[in-house]
Amino acid sequence: MSTDGVSGPAATAAGEIQIYDTTLRDGSQLEGISLTVDDKLRIAEQLDWLGVHYIEAGWPGANPKDDELYRRIPSELHLSTSRLVAFGSTRRPRGKVDSDDTLRHLVESGAPAVCIVGKCWDYHVTEALRTTLDEGVAMVADSIGYLKAQGLEVLFDAEHFFDGYRHNPEFSLRVLEAAVQAGADRLVLCDTNGGSLPNDVERTVREVVGYFGGEAPVGVHLHDDTGCGVANALAGVIGGATQVQGTINGYGERTGNCNLITIIPNLTLKMGYRTIPEDRLDRLTPVAHHVAELVNMTLNPQAPYVGPSAFAHKAGLHVSAIARRPDAYEHVTPDVVGNGTRFVVSEMAGRSTVMLKAEELGLDLDGPTVSHVVDTLKQLEHEGYHFEVADASLELLMRRATGWRQEWFTVESFRVIADDLLAERTPMGITTEATVKVHVGEERFVTVAEGNGPVNALDRALRAGIGRFYPQLEHVHLTDFKVRVLDTQKGTGAVTRVLIDTTDGDASWTTIGVSENIIEASWAALLDSLVYGLLRSELREGESAHDD
Repeated sequence: MSTDGVSGPAATAAGEIQIYDTTLRDGSQLEGISLTVDDKLRIAEQLDWLGVHYIEAGWPGANPKDDELYRRIPSELHLSTSRLVAFGSTRRPRGKVDSDDTLRHLVESGAPAVCIVGKCWDYHVTEALRTTLDEGVAMVADSIGYLKAQGLEVLFDAEHFFDGYRHNPEFSLRVLEAAVQAGADRLVLCDTNGGSLPNDVERTVREVVGYFGGEAPVGVHLHDDTGCGVANALAGVIGGATQVQGTINGYGERTGNCNLITIIPNLTLKMGYRTIPEDRLDRLTPVAHHVAELVNMTLNPQAPYVGPSAFAHKAGLHVSAIARRPDAYEHVTPDVVGNGTRFVVSEMAGRSTVMLKAEELGLDLDGPTVSHVVDTLKQLEHEGYHFEVADASLELLMRRATGWRQEWFTVESFRVIADDLLAERTPMGITTEATVKVHVGEERFVTVAEGNGPVNALDRALRAGIGRFYPQLEHVHLTDFKVRVLDTQKGTGAVTRVLIDTTDGDASWTTIGVSENIIEASWAALLDSLVYGLLRSELREGESAHDD
């Protein structure tokens, strides 16, 4: 089992901050996330590829899913950079370490390192554990001593440390002293309730580091309940912490954990620390997006460094300036973190924006054409279009401005019928039927299809007519359908904006339609989505032929 990518327990070189990922445990506690064992293995592979120092895989013995994970790890998880960690807790109050199931599962997990959590707030010891403070200290010391005797690296998660230190610093330090004397390789100060602020974290970490005088390295584990998770982690490092625990994209219970995807570039690019290997910083964006796909949660477009909008420029003034000096409006070079500059075209766009977007697409637009595109964009956005979120429709609009026309097919007409006569015999209640009349070359086809709604029925009917000519459409699938009513005061006569997300398995794109008739708006977005899929296929074939 290749699970030991870190050379030596708690090894921290000068100027290095260890990155400890707990996405597979803490991150999976976010409401709405439910990871399969396969998901966890794939995420672990991404973390190792990114180059984090530690991967906390889960709590062995806590549930069947984590038990299966640790059974499969030896044959299916091959880490080249990261060190695997199993998570658990101290022995039970008044229990024995050699008969404690939690400790036994940690040892049997096969992980070279373990992280155990113990109470550092006297209130929790007396009220939650209902035991004495002396027993609370003994639980930590006994457990760490037992695990060290098994030859394991042991990290101690000092639960509720910041709250406990504020209320009773003497007891909190007693717990840490017991952990160090028992052989703990690292003390991790946890803001379990997430209520601390950066000045509290920096001061407390500095005092703890000073108290132990380098006898035990210190890490921090912060939650984001005040919106300060990342700031608190940076403050902890300033205070002397040499390890930061967190999750990819900030996933975690309640409002989440501190976000490693933001912390890593802040520490490396802004503060000069070594974190993950420098040549892997450009993997931050693909890892953030890949993990978001695995947990089935859309990545926040405004996520710092890695979000699609992180380096997107919309206002004409900004775009004009960045065309001359990229560093004028970008705090780092986007490709350093694997992202890229985007020029968002909207009603705020000027000539510079359109020209840069055309250059990005490889289109040659002359002056009059650029002016026409700008005027058209502003008029359409006034009518309700929103091209900054519909990249594919924007590209088609710009191509059409150059005189380009798609010649794959021509639609003569379409019709949609909803019929509830079969309501008693169909689970969905109402069946939808679409008829499309379409020309491909000199041939005319009239195709009919049923679907679970008008968009599905239209999609199936159109594909029935043209699919035999364009088999590449088999790989083009609609993935999302969004509707927004733009002027609600008009009731059922309001203008509707429809956005359709589509993928061909290699890339995704968005198309848009706007109309007072929701069917017409949907049809416009649907047509653009398929046309763009055919365009992508044609361009790829052209590139392949050119390479040959």
